[in-house]
Amino acid sequence: MTRVLTVLLAATVGLFIYQSRYGEFDEPTPEISPLDTMQPEPIVEFGVSADSFDIVRGEIGKNEFLSNILLGHNVPYIEIDQLAKASRDIFDVRRIAAGKPYTILKSRDSLERARYFIYQPNAIDYVVYHLGDSVSITRGQKPVEIVEKSVGGIINSSLYESLQEKGGSPALAVELAEVYAWSIDFYRIQKGDFFKVVYEEKLVDGESIGIGKVKAAQFHHFNDDFYGYYFETADAADYYDQDAKSLRKAFLKSPLKFSRLSSRYTQRRFHPVQKRWKAHLGTDYAAPTGTPIMSTGTGTVIASGYSRFNGNYVKVKHNSVYTTQYLHMSKRAVSNGQRVKQGEVIGYVGSTGLATGPHVCYRFWKNGSQVDHLKEKFPPAKPIDEASKTAFLAFQKEMNAKLDSVQLEKKPKPEQLSAKK
Repeated sequence: MTRVLTVLLAATVGLFIYQSRYGEFDEPTPEISPLDTMQPEPIVEFGVSADSFDIVRGEIGKNEFLSNILLGHNVPYIEIDQLAKASRDIFDVRRIAAGKPYTILKSRDSLERARYFIYQPNAIDYVVYHLGDSVSITRGQKPVEIVEKSVGGIINSSLYESLQEKGGSPALAVELAEVYAWSIDFYRIQKGDFFKVVYEEKLVDGESIGIGKVKAAQFHHFNDDFYGYYFETADAADYYDQDAKSLRKAFLKSPLKFSRLSSRYTQRRFHPVQKRWKAHLGTDYAAPTGTPIMSTGTGTVIASGYSRFNGNYVKVKHNSVYTTQYLHMSKRAVSNGQRVKQGEVIGYVGSTGLATGPHVCYRFWKNGSQVDHLKEKFPPAKPIDEASKTAFLAFQKEMNAKLDSVQLEKKPKPEQLSAKK
C-alpha cells in the first residue's frame, strides 16, 4: 500500500512540474473540412443576382404576348404599358416571337410578382426588362466559347451523311462548299472521295450553336488532294492552297450551293420538250423551286427579262472575255445595268420557258462563244504576299500535322477512289 501511494505521489508531482513549466495540456483541435468553410456559389441569371428570387423559365407560346405572361405573374397592366413604350428604342416587345425562351425572376414576398423578365431572341443575345420601381431595359450577350475540333471521313453516299456518321455538324458541309466553291463541284463528288477538316465550333453554356471558321481542310477528289488554309494577313483574310495561292478564283464552279447536275454541255442532246436532237450549250442544275441562284462572278447585268424559250433569265458580263447567263428562273432579283458581286443572289430556281421541271440552265461565254465551264481553268486570285509567306508556311505546317492526325475509319483502296476524268 505504501508503495502505491509513493507512485501516485510521484506522478502528481511530475504532472505539477510539467504544467508549471509548459502550461496546460492543449485540447486537440478538431479538423475542419474545406467544405464547412465554403460559401454557396451566388446565383446569377443574365447578369442579375438571383439569390433572393424564384426563377421561372418558359417559352413564348403561339399568339402569346408579353402582357399575357406578365399579368400572370402579378405585374399590373399600367406597368406593362410603360415597359412596352420604354423598350421601343432598345428591343421592341412587339418583336418577341413564339418559340423563343424567356426567364422570370419573381420576388419571394407576399406579392410574388415578376421583378425581371429576360427574353432570348437567339442563343447569344438577351434582353433584360427590369420591373422595379423604375422601368429599364438592357441588352447583353452570353459568352461564346470557341473550341477547335477535327473530323474526317470517306464519302459513301453524301458529304452530309458522312459528316453526321462521324459526329460532325451537317452545317460543316455548307462551310466546306464555301471554302472549295472555286475548286470542287460538290454536285460531282464521288463515292470513295475523302475529307479531313480542322474547324472551330461555337459553344454557349456548353451547347453548340454553330460552326466558326474552317481553319484547314484536305479534300481528296478525282485522285487529287485539294488543301485549303484560312490565313489572315495585314491586308485581308482568305483561303489559300498548299502553294500559298488563293482558292478564290474568277468564277464559282456552280450558280447553286447544292443541287444535282441534271444535264451537261453537249453538242447533241435529245430535247425533252421539243422531242428532237439538238445542241445543249449549257449545264443544267436541278433544284427545288425557289432555290437561290448566285452570280458565279462579279460583273454587270446586261439582260434581265423574259423570253418564250428561256423563261425568266439574267445575263451578266464579267469582263471583255467572260459572260454568263442563267435561265428558267421563277423570279429575277436584279435589273438591267445593275452591278453584282460574286456569290450575290440574282434570282430563284423555277421552270419558266421550255423546261420540264425546276432547274437552272447555266450558260458560259468565252470571247463570244459558248463553252463548257466545267472544262475551263481560271487563274487564281492574289497569292500570299512575300512579307507573310514565312508566317503562312509555319501555320501550314501546324495545320498539316493536325490534318495528318485525323484518322479515317479505313484507308481508301485505289479502286475506291474516283477515277480521274
